[in-house]
Amino acid sequence: MSLYISFFCLILFLEMSNKKRKKGLVLLADGTIFYGRSAGIDGTSFGEICFNTGVTGYQEIFTDPSYFGQIMVTTTSHIGNYGIKMSESQSKEIFISGLICKSFSSVNSRSNSKSLKEWFKSNKLVTLCDVDTRALVRYIRDNGAMNAAITTEIDKIKHIKKNLNKFPVMDGLELASKVSTKKSYEYGNKDSKVRLAVIDLGIKKNILENFSKRGLFVKVFPYNTDFEKMLKFKPDGFFLSNGPGDPKPLSEVINTTKKILDKNYPLFGICLGHQVIALANGIKTYKMFNGHRGINHPVLNLNTGKGEITSQNHGFAVDYKTAVSNKSVKISHKHLNDQTVAGLEIKGKDCFSVQYHPEAGPGPNDGNYLFDQFLSKLNQ
Repeated sequence: MSLYISFFCLILFLEMSNKKRKKGLVLLADGTIFYGRSAGIDGTSFGEICFNTGVTGYQEIFTDPSYFGQIMVTTTSHIGNYGIKMSESQSKEIFISGLICKSFSSVNSRSNSKSLKEWFKSNKLVTLCDVDTRALVRYIRDNGAMNAAITTEIDKIKHIKKNLNKFPVMDGLELASKVSTKKSYEYGNKDSKVRLAVIDLGIKKNILENFSKRGLFVKVFPYNTDFEKMLKFKPDGFFLSNGPGDPKPLSEVINTTKKILDKNYPLFGICLGHQVIALANGIKTYKMFNGHRGINHPVLNLNTGKGEITSQNHGFAVDYKTAVSNKSVKISHKHLNDQTVAGLEIKGKDCFSVQYHPEAGPGPNDGNYLFDQFLSKLNQ
């Protein structure tokens, strides 16, 4: 009996807490509105709205530079229940523009961690909860990714609508320069015989960790660093990182990639880096209807015939028709949900790329072998 009373009291407490929360709403670019409440961080934020299907790894998602300029909808119903640990962040800051969730927890269950709410407050990240996220995700899935505003300033809705109409769309938007390092820095074992030059388009910490634990000495360069300047580091190969935005405006990076391929340096690209490699080889890219974001995306390795469960986060993709018609390129992986290009190999070159995250931060480790594959090319 006491158990039922305790449970009833808990439900009553949660209901009273919800009523105290400030009302908020999600305003989509097409005028559609979804209602919710503030999770305690009030204000207004703009961005492209997208959803992630992962049930864990929210801290890694929020600190992934590839999400710069995007409002995140989490499909899992409960966010914040295990708090945050800074050691698990993929960068030094939060990159999402705002968060929309069903249930936001201010209590974390892990020791030696702080609450998500405390972290969000210190970063002034606008957050809405009690939103019907199932309906919202289905709407995005059916109508496509679009700009949106989330706000608790409902009395300013007319002004917010005007600002939303002026907010730049993601298609054609260059964002790598916003998240790339401003100064080059080193990572890993300085005494290593293998040296890797990394072009930072929005790199995640776990990628550098994967290179470091394999004994590489890495130097991370700003996205627009001259090829000749990077050669002074005397690298054995190059890496093009993940990152946000449209790859097409990155003309400097595309030209640098062409120079790397002309000199036949080993080259590995992930996500945005994968798209840049495609463009450097005359293959088109395009804005997806609603993108791939989650830790359960099935990919087929066409070289081995094996399936891989992968972590993905991208709103742009490589065009299949121009890829399959390019005689210098081989499609190495495909996404099994929609048959999109998930991996490329450049014939006659030590170059390959994938449209997913083999470093698994967050996500499964099925693609981790790609780091060993790249290391074998660097050791040749």
